[in-house]
Amino acid sequence: MANTIDELKSYREVVDHFKQQRRKINLLLGNGFSIAYDKDIFSYNALSRFINNSDDETIKKVFEVYNTQNFESIMQQLNNMVDVLKILEAPNGLCEKVTSLSTELKSKLIDAISAMHPEQVFTVDEAKSRHCAGFLREYIDNGGHIFSTDYDLLLYWVLLRNGVENFVDGFGREAENVEDGVYTPEEDIEWSELIWGKYKSIQNVHYLHGALPLFDEGKDIIKVEYDGNNYLLDVIKTKIEKGSYPVFVAAGNSNEKMQHISHNKYLQFCYDSLCKITGSLVVLGFSFGENDTHIIDAINEAGRHGRAGSPNDKLMSVYVGVFSEADYQHMQSIKNKFHFKMECFDARTAHIWE
Repeated sequence: MANTIDELKSYREVVDHFKQQRRKINLLLGNGFSIAYDKDIFSYNALSRFINNSDDETIKKVFEVYNTQNFESIMQQLNNMVDVLKILEAPNGLCEKVTSLSTELKSKLIDAISAMHPEQVFTVDEAKSRHCAGFLREYIDNGGHIFSTDYDLLLYWVLLRNGVENFVDGFGREAENVEDGVYTPEEDIEWSELIWGKYKSIQNVHYLHGALPLFDEGKDIIKVEYDGNNYLLDVIKTKIEKGSYPVFVAAGNSNEKMQHISHNKYLQFCYDSLCKITGSLVVLGFSFGENDTHIIDAINEAGRHGRAGSPNDKLMSVYVGVFSEADYQHMQSIKNKFHFKMECFDARTAHIWE
């Protein structure tokens, strides 16, 4: 085991090793993926600064009381407060106020991300976008899966703008006016919105905690898109202004996140897909914090021996990128939570965007 981050393998050494072994490699991206692009937009610090500059005095006071910029931590503490109030048999109205405050905080988080987000796909630096696409192709082209816990549009934009072939997020259109056995000219076919499920059997890009363009319409999970007149982010903002909110897991602890995931067919499918990956997993920008045990559970499920009757039909190793000595020490402190090989590499050498 390395003593410091400087003694760890580089990103290139890890990936080239897997390629030499002809092993399938999968990728798990966390918020660090977006922060690496622009920390002034995508960090908790930036989001909390945005809210502190808003006119919502109640939310601002909550941030001051808890003295943290971590949204998940605040929502978890608010949920704990509700549990304590119930034990103390506090009036239902008080419990409802605290619950409502947690819901409002989630809404503010979505508002902040959509307001601070780059305006449209071509706002993202072209050279950085192209470089990132090359980084992602190594996984898609080798039959691997990409998983993201980010809510923003960066991953989607990079894949789409650079024409990355073979990436499938599971969404597609259905012909709405075609009857079985009845010929309908192509020009007369009316197509649906982008609905999730048509291509889920070959899906290889998964948003584990939801994302800004995904909306739960009850019967279907839809993905909104550029409509020819309005940029994608404007379409999303319009839906939010009308009271619809994106599929978005911003609960407190892992149990609450899993409850949210289990009540949404898209999120459950993505989570189950993580439980079934084979080969090896590379992790970048994901901290494995105390509220992420559900992700560790999924990784351990994928690494279970003989899961599908074959000793090779499983996840064999996880390599986690660390950006600092503190990150490295944290991963060493939780290493025993992984039930198979977990190693670290120097994430500073990954060069995702440039």
